[in-house]
Amino acid sequence: MALLFAGLVVYASLYPFSGWRVQGVSPLAFLRAPFPQYWTGFDVASNLLGYAPLGFLLALAMLRLGWGRGAWWVSLGLPTLLSLAVETCQNYLPMRVPSNVDLVLNMAGAAMGAAGAWVMERLGVLRRWTQFRADWFEPTAHGSLVLLALWPFALLYPLPVPFGLGQVWDRLEAALATLLDETPFLAWVPAKPVLPDPLSPLAEAFCIGLCLLSPLLMGFAEMRSVLRRGLFLLLFFLCAFAAAGLSAALTYGPSHAWAWINPQAGAGVGIALLAGLAMLGLRRRLCTVTMLLTLAVSLTLLNRAPDSPYFAQSLEVWEQGRFIRFHGLSQWLGWLWPFAALIFGLRTVARASVTSGRPH
Repeated sequence: MALLFAGLVVYASLYPFSGWRVQGVSPLAFLRAPFPQYWTGFDVASNLLGYAPLGFLLALAMLRLGWGRGAWWVSLGLPTLLSLAVETCQNYLPMRVPSNVDLVLNMAGAAMGAAGAWVMERLGVLRRWTQFRADWFEPTAHGSLVLLALWPFALLYPLPVPFGLGQVWDRLEAALATLLDETPFLAWVPAKPVLPDPLSPLAEAFCIGLCLLSPLLMGFAEMRSVLRRGLFLLLFFLCAFAAAGLSAALTYGPSHAWAWINPQAGAGVGIALLAGLAMLGLRRRLCTVTMLLTLAVSLTLLNRAPDSPYFAQSLEVWEQGRFIRFHGLSQWLGWLWPFAALIFGLRTVARASVTSGRPH
């Protein structure tokens, strides 16, 4: 989680990664510059709070590795070096301005996160979390927990179908066409029909149900009992509704937070809920195999469906409005989450097959 969050910090700090140029000044000149006279509360809060989770997660990781007091130096030193590298790189981006104030705020944020981990460790919270994790999850539950933690954030970017992550073929086709333009390989790109038929209401409901079942089954595969799976199912649907409502509220305004709920969405949620209840007792490996099947079918349906005009309007709000700093990150999460889940599921099934084939 610490490494993943560090990657997210780098992405958010250097996005959109275009227009690189050399200004002819020392890359570290910003360290000796006077403090800026003008700043906003958003800049202070984002720089202060943006590095707090990184310091917190690094401290947790080092404590779990038994580093003791060395954990605090690592949890403060590594974010400081990362912030210094990012601020230095911003010298070469036209839309970014390196700042010594940002560096200080990032260091303070990392220190806040590490201090929070220290307080939790002193209060015994980390020990209780370790016990909770051992009681609820399988010992090998690592990557799946990270993917499940990221799933609600992937839903924040506007989606063509509620909960429909992974619709990438249109953009991939356009990128391949641009890359292979004026080459004989352009004919190799399999193009969709010019005007593909939209999903029928039944197909859309089925697709929504499959999109919800995929992360639900991923969680089922890591739970240690049917009762815990039942509690996870309840929390999962509450989280799904909250994330979808927050996405709609951020895009269209709070009064439209539940505008995404239509007959197809209601039917899809009902399909996922009934299927989840029916699969509460499914074996761990069957949960993973079924998750792979649901991902494959849902991705096929999504990438054959056209974009709706409302979806295009949603993208304009995000890409040209107040979410310009964040839409790239959430967009990539929405694109890549299902494929990361596919890779994770295939590795899990392959590893289980190798283990079961060993002589006892």
